[in-house]
Amino acid sequence: AWGGYIFVLNLIGAHAALLVLLGRFSTKVYLSYTLFYVVGTSLAIQVPVVGWAPLKSLEQLGPCAVFLGYQLLRFCEMMRIKKKMSRVDAWKFRIQIFLGAIVVASVFVAAVTPKGYFGPLSSRVRGLFVPHTKTGNPLVDSVAEHQAASNQAYWQYLHILCFLAPTGFLFMLFRFGDASGFLFVYALAAYFFSHKMVRLVLLTAPIASILGGIAVGRIISWSISVFLGEDDDDSTNGSKNVLDKENETKGKSDGKKRKEKKSSDSFAGITAIRDGFIEAGRSTEGKIVKTILAIILVGALYMQADKFKTYSWRISVSLSNPSIILKGQTRDGKVIKVDDYREAYWWLRDNTPDDARVMAWWDYGYQITGISNRTTIADGNTWNHEHIALLGKALTGSEEEGYQIARHLADYVLIWGGGGGDDLAKSPHLARIANSVYRDHCPGDVTCRAFGFVDRQGTPSPMMERSFLYKLHSHKLKPGVQADPEKFQEVFRSKYGKVRIYKILGVSRKSKKWVEENRQCDAGGWFCPGKYPPGLKEILDKKKDFAQLEDFNRGSKDDDYQKQYFENLNNPELARKRAVLKSQQESKPAEKKVKTLSEEEKVRIYSTWEDTEDTTLMWKIVTSNAVEDLERWLESDPGAAWLRSADGRGPMWWAFEGKKQEIVSILMKMGVPHTDKDKNGLSPVDLLKE
Repeated sequence: AWGGYIFVLNLIGAHAALLVLLGRFSTKVYLSYTLFYVVGTSLAIQVPVVGWAPLKSLEQLGPCAVFLGYQLLRFCEMMRIKKKMSRVDAWKFRIQIFLGAIVVASVFVAAVTPKGYFGPLSSRVRGLFVPHTKTGNPLVDSVAEHQAASNQAYWQYLHILCFLAPTGFLFMLFRFGDASGFLFVYALAAYFFSHKMVRLVLLTAPIASILGGIAVGRIISWSISVFLGEDDDDSTNGSKNVLDKENETKGKSDGKKRKEKKSSDSFAGITAIRDGFIEAGRSTEGKIVKTILAIILVGALYMQADKFKTYSWRISVSLSNPSIILKGQTRDGKVIKVDDYREAYWWLRDNTPDDARVMAWWDYGYQITGISNRTTIADGNTWNHEHIALLGKALTGSEEEGYQIARHLADYVLIWGGGGGDDLAKSPHLARIANSVYRDHCPGDVTCRAFGFVDRQGTPSPMMERSFLYKLHSHKLKPGVQADPEKFQEVFRSKYGKVRIYKILGVSRKSKKWVEENRQCDAGGWFCPGKYPPGLKEILDKKKDFAQLEDFNRGSKDDDYQKQYFENLNNPELARKRAVLKSQQESKPAEKKVKTLSEEEKVRIYSTWEDTEDTTLMWKIVTSNAVEDLERWLESDPGAAWLRSADGRGPMWWAFEGKKQEIVSILMKMGVPHTDKDKNGLSPVDLLKE
């Protein structure tokens, strides 16, 4: 998995650091972590995809810092023993060594950072720490699994462990040691990351099972001791808590004895309460209460265990079903098996040449490779953002533009159709990703709102209607929509129309041969970075490599793009309205007629006070002083100037309130009054006085 080994590496590093903070650093701990890091890193760098990332990537430098810190601590400890330093002298020596190490590290970082040595945090990792659910990278933001987890998701995958795991966590804290320290770090990290990203609920499964087991084990153990009468003996002879035991161990020197006394005094109240419960438990009534409680706990655990077993089997069946073979239901209620996806992949396997290349969105790359045994343009392990953007540009660009890209890269195009989450439904994300690298794809519209559906009936925008994807997806299904027969030949359509495969006509044999002859692989032959054929040079020259927020190694930043990106995501209505108005202007360049409203229409709109999507959007446009957006809107719909919300206010009130003089002038030219009253008897001029 993309972050699996990084998570494990940092988890162990965090555990090692915690042991130092808790004063549990020892020779055993030092040898364990040192061997783990040296052996693990040595093996990791042998993998071509990983390379020197453990020593360069910010995501993996934390464990490296802990490793270096361990070496310094070990050196300090050896010198302390050798020179028989006192406690004060040992601490002074440690401080001197670590200050010197910090200075050396700072000089090294300052020297290598400008040279691009350190790799940035990836957007997927960054998304785990930002306060919102968007990362600034449209590719990462397009994946539903990257959204925050809900309570329902935890219950679905963990069930009763949602209650048992926290209980086990509390039990674990009362018997804290080196091993418990790892469970402590794992539990906090797993919950934090899974709460940020729903796909990472998977990380909570092992630790939730461990902590749940601790809870169940302690409860059953205590219940059995109550049934056998052993609980009284334990309470009398060995019921000291962890604090008492630690104080007894530490009471070897006069100084430590003083600490023990202070500690005992600090927890005297807690100790008294505990002793009171123990004393009450020895009484006859106490024994009866404990026995009843033990019976209730064991009975409850048994009933929940039976439910959990049934639930586990049921969810295992649902999760084990192949995702490419689904159950469906026809309009007459008949249950059917939808086997379209497997049929399509087998068709590719049985009816295409072995060296055939298939263009499809990256979601299906693994399936095409694994089931069809054919080369795919991209899959879930494609780390190259710019390559995914090129694929998105081919699919969401015009039919001609997409064809000119596809004929140099692929022999076939596979399209998911049939509604639901098909390619057309997710295509706005594809356009947005393409535009992050090819800024001419949606000029002036960073989130590509001009590409999509304009209404709930599925009417495509002009940009979508012209697209390569729309032509192939809706080929001969919608009136007037047909793929160019000189460029594409439909060779497969699944039974229920879920998958369509087209053969690309006029494939560039020159480009295909060039790619084969210029492939470079590592020594093992399994990692082969590709190269684009010269035929794509004209298109590739237009790209601008995507710079994520933390990529400080690049000379240039892309602050304007990031600013507009987040503005559009935070205000999607305004972004969508801009796109619609711009699309309307582009689709009707010759129609420059200025629309006018009759007095009756003005009165009808002006006298209607209600909160609608239009009034909300108008408020956002006016308060943000988006003059150009307002002018485009009023040009296509002059009636918007006369809108009024439920409180009787409209654009003139908001313009006066925000002192937006230019907007006030535009509205006055259109005849919008500025002396009328709102629901509270205030006119726009009154708001200006306030």
